[in-house]
Amino acid sequence: MRSSTQNQAVGFLLGIGLTLLIALLAGQITKLPFFSIMGMMIVSILIGMAWNAVWKVPLSISGGVKFSSRYLLRAGIILMGLRLNLQQIIDAGFPVLITDIVVIIGTLVGMYYIGKLLKVDQHLNILLSVGTAVCGAAAVVAIASVIKSRQQETAIAVAWVAILGTIASLFYIFLFPILELHPYNYGVLVGATLHEIAHVVASTIPGGTESDTIGIVVKLGRVALLIPVALIIGSLFGPKTDSTKKRSLKDLPIPWFIFGFLAMSVVNTINIFPQSFTDAFIPISSYLLAMAMAGLGLGINIADFKASGIKPAIQGVLGTVLVCGIGVLMLLFFF
Repeated sequence: MRSSTQNQAVGFLLGIGLTLLIALLAGQITKLPFFSIMGMMIVSILIGMAWNAVWKVPLSISGGVKFSSRYLLRAGIILMGLRLNLQQIIDAGFPVLITDIVVIIGTLVGMYYIGKLLKVDQHLNILLSVGTAVCGAAAVVAIASVIKSRQQETAIAVAWVAILGTIASLFYIFLFPILELHPYNYGVLVGATLHEIAHVVASTIPGGTESDTIGIVVKLGRVALLIPVALIIGSLFGPKTDSTKKRSLKDLPIPWFIFGFLAMSVVNTINIFPQSFTDAFIPISSYLLAMAMAGLGLGINIADFKASGIKPAIQGVLGTVLVCGIGVLMLLFFF
């Protein structure tokens, strides 16, 4: 007969295995035309939510599910740094850098005050703002760990950012022939305004290789800015510690795994390892993040969305319009 410790270990592994199964399924689904726009992380959280709606996650495997949503998440974000080549962002020049900075600051500030006007819960407000301004689901879950938001808030923010980013992607693809933009400028606009890397990749297809290349570089510039954004938001909105107690490094509102993300981007930039070796870890990062999203989804009930009401959706829509508008203005001024 198994001991209690053995049962716990088996349950833990089954929980991780379930998130892996969902991530693998999501990977196959995103090979389909429409779902490729959404990306594996978004499909994973949706499958997780659907799974939990049909079959409740047993308490015996919840430890493994939580491990995926917390610790595999951090590992995935760290390895995501291997996507970044800081030299490419530098080579793109001042117009691209200033565009990314203005888009992020303008969207963060604008969306935050829209959320305050709508009386959206502060944590959810911040997560929606960051997800729209910076880099979608990865930004949401990174900042969620900084401000210690509830799992429900994180999942709701990820879902709305994903839905609205997908709609914006389809909108751009439809508008491309009408806009009559040069492929380079179209790529800049897409990279500066869409939420997920998957959204950018899908939306730049009509513009060809030139749009795709600059679109990804501009988007990765926003991803790189996740580091200062996380530090600033942590200092402004992170949990406050008792001022009478001696503070240690672990008490500081700093997402330490973000420095792992930075280290990996430096590794990729200076080519410490062969490119083939580095490239092999990028899919691993995607699957770790997809497992983390599956873990989030498995902890969410549809009732949580009903409880949050329509206000987060309104904020997300207005924020998406705002980020696109700022992107257009930057295009007119700098390109």
